[in-house]
Amino acid sequence: MIGGAGSLNPVTANFDGLVGPTHNYAGLSHGNVASLDHAGQESSPRAAVLQGLDKMAAVSRLGLVQGFLPPLARPRLDVLHGLGFSEDSAQRDAPAALLAACFSASSMWTANAATVTASTDSHGGYVQLTAANLSSKLHRSLEGPEMSDLLRRVFRGSAFVHHAPLLAPLADEGAANHTRLRTDAGGLDVFAFGRDLSPSGVRPKRFAARQVREASEAIARRHGVKRALFLRQAPEAIDAGAFHNDVVAVGEGARFLTHGNAYAPGELERLESLTPGVRIAAVGPERLSLEDCVATYLFNSQLLEQDGRYVLLAPIGVQRHEGAKAVVEAWLAEGTIHEVAYFDLHQSMRNGGGPACLRLRVPLADGEVDGAHPGCLWSEARDLQLRAWAQAHYRERLRPEDLRDPALARESHEALDALTQLLELGSDFYPFQRVQQASKTR
Repeated sequence: MIGGAGSLNPVTANFDGLVGPTHNYAGLSHGNVASLDHAGQESSPRAAVLQGLDKMAAVSRLGLVQGFLPPLARPRLDVLHGLGFSEDSAQRDAPAALLAACFSASSMWTANAATVTASTDSHGGYVQLTAANLSSKLHRSLEGPEMSDLLRRVFRGSAFVHHAPLLAPLADEGAANHTRLRTDAGGLDVFAFGRDLSPSGVRPKRFAARQVREASEAIARRHGVKRALFLRQAPEAIDAGAFHNDVVAVGEGARFLTHGNAYAPGELERLESLTPGVRIAAVGPERLSLEDCVATYLFNSQLLEQDGRYVLLAPIGVQRHEGAKAVVEAWLAEGTIHEVAYFDLHQSMRNGGGPACLRLRVPLADGEVDGAHPGCLWSEARDLQLRAWAQAHYRERLRPEDLRDPALARESHEALDALTQLLELGSDFYPFQRVQQASKTR
């Protein structure tokens, strides 16, 4: 279908990131409390990818559209070569932080992959995607061009319009700071930001704000967004560890759940004035502190709508925390949500990514899902294939010192090469595959 001429209420397709074979805990993300707390610990890439598949299976079995995005190719040894390290010495001699940045599996958190606008919300009438530049952190800043190419290959139908990442000074962290709500007046695209390019203004004191207002505004313009709202994050929330807005707020359809101190004064009132028909549930600090909100990742739960019913996929830590669990039980009693399911995603959580971090929401009108690559759509058969693939190619344990093992780089490329065959993505999907092909033709 071209131009989204189908249903006026697009459905949300969830595309999760497959965890890559180099998943490790390097503590690269200053401002992400969990990432810093677990830096240097041993990870399990195999357990991580299997936990992600468990969540995808649960969403699909609710009758919702579930897809996945392949990992980006890691390690990026070409980055080290460009910094003067030879092919023979790069893994051995590169400083640990640089090496870890080039091995990072952070593309698993596809909430940062891009910002997506529904065709029904765009003046252009197409699904609009802008890959995030993620310029605030070295390891993530490597992802923008790669992710842009990946998204073009996965969402390749005529219903999709792709935009290149913004210029780096316009720091953009993707859909982790964007929510689409369905109001009585139609779709509303809500963008959260932590700072603007002006040198003045109130800034966080402990951690740097990442999303820039001008980046959000640029995306809204290039996507032709019909109705957009820009909300400033509270500096106190960022200092508590809400490095992305999806740590303190989650919305879907006609529901918006948030901590009462997530935004600057007056911002929630502006949201309420523009969202008739949307139930907004703001949790005050007397019920749950910002610190407990960040520690449990309550608002990084995945909120799903199924035929008017709202299902919350929450981290297992919420169930184990008295205050956070009480909030969920109140939402159930009030009818704000209708069901909750708790998931063990500890491999991702230890690096600071909960259920909502692992998925990119792609709102699709009738027929638009046909433009997505079929190999990247979840099915029972595909799930079994991916589990067997992970068992065959992923290490059970990975320590920071293992990043210097030349075998790890080879294993990662072998795993991704096998994945492209499994998903029928072609033999030139990854840059390393294209390099190999070019060398064979010389």
